[in-house]
Amino acid sequence: MRRRRLTHAVLASLLVLGGSSAAGTIPAAAAGSSASTPSAQSAPSAPSTADPKPASDGLLAAMQRDLGLTRRQAEARIAAERAAAVLAPQVRRTAGETYAGSWFDAERGRLTVALTPDATTGTRRAIGAAGADVRTAEHSARQLDAVKTRIDRLSAPPGVSGWHVDPVANAVVVDVVREDRSDNDVRRFVSRARAAGPVTVRTVAAAPRTFAAGTVGGDPYYTGNVRCSIGFSVHGGFVTAGHCGRPGAGVSGWDGSFIGTFQGSSFPDNDYAWVSVGSGWWTVPVVLGWGTVPDQLVRGSAVAPVGSSVCRSGSTSHWHCGTVLATNETVNYSQGAVHQLTKTSACAEPGDSGGSFITGDQAQGVTSGGWGNCAGGGETWFQPVNEILTRYGLTLHTYTG
Repeated sequence: MRRRRLTHAVLASLLVLGGSSAAGTIPAAAAGSSASTPSAQSAPSAPSTADPKPASDGLLAAMQRDLGLTRRQAEARIAAERAAAVLAPQVRRTAGETYAGSWFDAERGRLTVALTPDATTGTRRAIGAAGADVRTAEHSARQLDAVKTRIDRLSAPPGVSGWHVDPVANAVVVDVVREDRSDNDVRRFVSRARAAGPVTVRTVAAAPRTFAAGTVGGDPYYTGNVRCSIGFSVHGGFVTAGHCGRPGAGVSGWDGSFIGTFQGSSFPDNDYAWVSVGSGWWTVPVVLGWGTVPDQLVRGSAVAPVGSSVCRSGSTSHWHCGTVLATNETVNYSQGAVHQLTKTSACAEPGDSGGSFITGDQAQGVTSGGWGNCAGGGETWFQPVNEILTRYGLTLHTYTG
C-alpha cells in the first residue's frame, strides 16, 4: 500500500490508523495512538450478540454494489447470516447421524437444514423450533464426505478443476472446464468419481489458478519477486496464503522495509501460512477498505454457512463481495490439489492472494485462487482462517470495543 494510505482518519473515533495492509499490519513509526481494545481470539469464535452494528457503512455499500441489495436489505442479510452462523453448529449437533448438510437461504433469510429420512419427528421439531427450516435428503453428510474422500484419492487431470459436497444437491459436485469436457482423461476421471457415490458434474468457464503476482510497486507485501496480500492479524504476526512463500522466506512491506519471516507454510495440499512481525511493525484487528470503503474491524471468526454473503480485500482489486458457494472443496491447481477450501462468487485478481475474506465482522479465510477477474466476473476460493489458527496454534487479533 502506498504511504499516503497511512493518513486514514480516525476509524469510528476508536482506531486512529487503519493499517498498511489487508490485515491492518502497520509500521510503528507511522502509527498514531489508539483507544481500541484488541483481544486474543482463539478459533473458532462466535460473533457477539451485543454488537449493534456488525458491518461498516463501507461493507454495506459494497454488498449493495456487488449483490444488488438495498442498504436495508444488506443490513437485514448481515443480521440473518449472523444468526445462522451461530445456529448452524447447534443444529448439526442436534441432528447427529441424520445431518445431511445446511445452508443459508438468502431469499428466506433463514438457515435450511437437510436431514435423512430416518430423522425422528422430535429431531425435526427441535431444529425447527431453534429457527431453521428443515428438508429431507437421501444421503447424510457423513456419507457424502466419505464419497468426496474417495474422490480425493484419485489423480485428477487438468481439465477437472475441483469437487465438493453440495448440501443443496445432496451430492458431490465435480467441476469440469468447459473446453476439456470431452477430453478422454476427464471422462475417465468422471466415470471413476461416479463409481464412488452420488456425483453430479458441473461445467465451469476456466481452470483455477493462484493469485500471486510479480513485483508491482506500492502494494502490501513482497517475498522475493512475488507480491501477495496480508490476510488477518494474529498475535505475533499475520496469516496469508501458503503459495506466497516458504518457511524462512523474508517479507518486505509496502514501503520496502523488512516486516518479518514466514514461520510456517503449506502448499499444495493446503494453502496457508503465517508470517512473524517485528522490526518496528505490529498488527491491528482491521481489514483494509482501500479508501473506497471504511476499514472493517474484526471481532471473531464464526464460520458463515453456504449461501451467506462474503467480502474480500486484496492489494490488486481491493474490495469486492459475493456469496459462499461451497465448503470443503478440493481444488485442482496446476501445482497440485488443495483440500478443504471454501468457494465464493467474489472476484479476485493476481496479487490478491492471501487477502482477507470477511462476513460482517467475522473473519472467514485468506484468498487462495480462482478463475476470471473483477471486470468479467469469476469464482474464488479461500483457505478457512480457523484451520490456519488451529494448525499453528495462533490466536486471532479481535476488536472488543
